[in-house]
Amino acid sequence: MGFVMDTLYLLKRHTLATVRIPIWVFMSLVSPLIWLVLYGQLFQRIVELPGFGSGSYIQFLTPGVVVMLALFSAAWGGMGTLQDLTDGVMDRMLVTPVSRAALIASRVLHTALTVAVQAAIILVVGLVMGARVPGGILGAVSVLGVSALLAAGISALSNGLALITRREETLIAVVNFFATPLVFLSSAFIATALMPGWIRAIARANPVNWAVQGARNAMEGADWGAVASYGLLLTAFTIACVLFATQAFRLYRRAM
Repeated sequence: MGFVMDTLYLLKRHTLATVRIPIWVFMSLVSPLIWLVLYGQLFQRIVELPGFGSGSYIQFLTPGVVVMLALFSAAWGGMGTLQDLTDGVMDRMLVTPVSRAALIASRVLHTALTVAVQAAIILVVGLVMGARVPGGILGAVSVLGVSALLAAGISALSNGLALITRREETLIAVVNFFATPLVFLSSAFIATALMPGWIRAIARANPVNWAVQGARNAMEGADWGAVASYGLLLTAFTIACVLFATQAFRLYRRAM
């Protein structure tokens, strides 16, 4: 019970901090919105390529941009932990009775919920631009769920890296090095069938691609078995990332 209450208390703290400075949430929306609008218009005829397999590029692109948003928003999740380390907030927390697990869980949950709200905005913009959700309400909710699940895993990974490196410059370098390639090594912008063989092989093991494929299948509502399979893969990925963050937290405490 203590873990749950502590997590909710810290979640409220993180949420209030976000509400006080909403510009960060807004700015993380700007880039995906630009990609959705520009790519949706510039490459709308790409669906005419043999083997693309989609009648509308905006329909194809929307879940990809939603997942891209989840990745980039969550990848910077460790910055909040770094700020707490710099300000001494983390050390003060550790001398209180607050649950240690709640310190990580609240960060991860806050990121997942924030991404779900942001993803809903992107999805609405996609619908305005012509995308459709044949999967209905369940399909739309599943898109948000898949995005939030990826965000939870990436956020845990980012927070773990923050606890290990304890340097803003290092975390920024790692995020910049991995985040963009992960997007382009997925089917966010191009159909898997049109990828070179080596990229297709990497995409099969790429959690970002799992999220894109899961979200895309959920929107279409045609293959719920695939949605479940990708959801299970993302769940396993998220659990692994949380375990990594937990171990990183233990190492930080020992180093104090």
